[in-house]
Order: sequence, then C-alpha cells, then structure tokens
Amino acid sequence: MKRYELVFIDLDETLLDFYQAEKQALRLSFGQFGLEYSERAVLEYEEINAGVWRKLEQGGIDQETLKVERFRLLFERMHAEADPAAFSAAYLQELGKGVFLLPGAEETCAYLRGRYMLVAVTNGIKDVQRARIHGSPLEQYFSALIISEEAGSSKPSPAIFEHACAGLGFTDKAAMIMVGDSLSSDIRGGINFGIDTCWFNPGSKANDSGLQPTYEIKALPELKTLL
Repeated sequence: MKRYELVFIDLDETLLDFYQAEKQALRLSFGQFGLEYSERAVLEYEEINAGVWRKLEQGGIDQETLKVERFRLLFERMHAEADPAAFSAAYLQELGKGVFLLPGAEETCAYLRGRYMLVAVTNGIKDVQRARIHGSPLEQYFSALIISEEAGSSKPSPAIFEHACAGLGFTDKAAMIMVGDSLSSDIRGGINFGIDTCWFNPGSKANDSGLQPTYEIKALPELKTLL
C-alpha cells in the first residue's frame, strides 16, 4: 500500500452530519421569524442552496452573496415576508451550534491523527465551521482547518490545496490524499490538484461523473484498511 504523510479530509457529510444541523438551524430560525416550518420548506431550501453552492464552486458567485441570496430566493418562492439578510445572520448563528458526528468519525480521526498529518478542508463559512469544529471532539485531531472563505478559494479549485500546503510547508503531492463524499468538489478537487483521492460513498451512489477516485469506501472505519 502506498505510504501517505498528509491526509486532507472533508467535513460536511464526511465527518459531520450537515443535513441534521441544517434542519435544526432552519427550524429554529423559522420560529424566530414567525415563519411556518415544514418539510416542503426544507426541500425547497435544499434545492436552492445546492444550486447556489454549485454556482460558488464554478466561480459564479462569492460567499458573501451566497449567504443571503439563498434565502432571498427561498422567500420569493414561498411568498414569505422576511428580511433575507437578517434571517441569514440568525440561521448561521444556529447552524454553528449544530454538531452531529457521523458514525465512526471520531474513531477514524483518532486513528489518522496517530499516523498522518490530518487536515480538514471545507467549502464552508468560517464562523460556522470553526464554531462546529470547536464544539465537537474532532478539533484535537486536526493539524489545520482550511475553510474556503478564509482561503479565498473553494474546492474543486486546486488553489485551496495550494493555500493549505503553503501554510503547512508540505509540497510532496505523492504523499497526499483527499478523502470526501462529494465527487464534484472533494474528488474533482483532489484530481485537479494532482493527488490521490478516496470517495466516501455510504449510500452506494452511482458514479456517472467521469471521475475515477483512487479508492472508494462505504464506511469511515474502512480507511484503516487503506491508510
């Protein structure tokens, strides 16, 4: 097995259950603004949010705009009277409190930390991601936390990995690997940067992206057999 020294790993839906945190934050924020919370509203938001994040990954929008635009579009679709900027601030505050670990997350991070330099790389909002990591037991295992908003670039751009490596003083790409659940950001990002990748695919989704990850796992503890 190839010997690695640096493991990049994604946060949301790889180590942390983002969807559970998202639903909690939406429910609490809807309550604060006197809006009716429903599963339909959640589905509408998820669809809009996914589209806005795709636009960010493609360089078509910046993160500050994203924070508010998704709620402007949601309230427009819902015909709801609410200030999207104020709602966004409340939502992000609640989201930062949402710490839900996926199965095997801490065990896997402890294992990796004992053998490699472990670095989290996330396309997230700095205040939210730092609050969630600080509130979780995972913080102790990371050598660094690289957040797109702070790095000035997001996965799948190789620039976010270049930013990370510059700060870490590590340049040997043959000794690096990227682990994550998203083919479009994590796996494409690793491939764009020229490093090995491991696709975390717990739902056994079909890979019709044209991308070929170096490895594929269905549960986080499987990394122990690969790394």
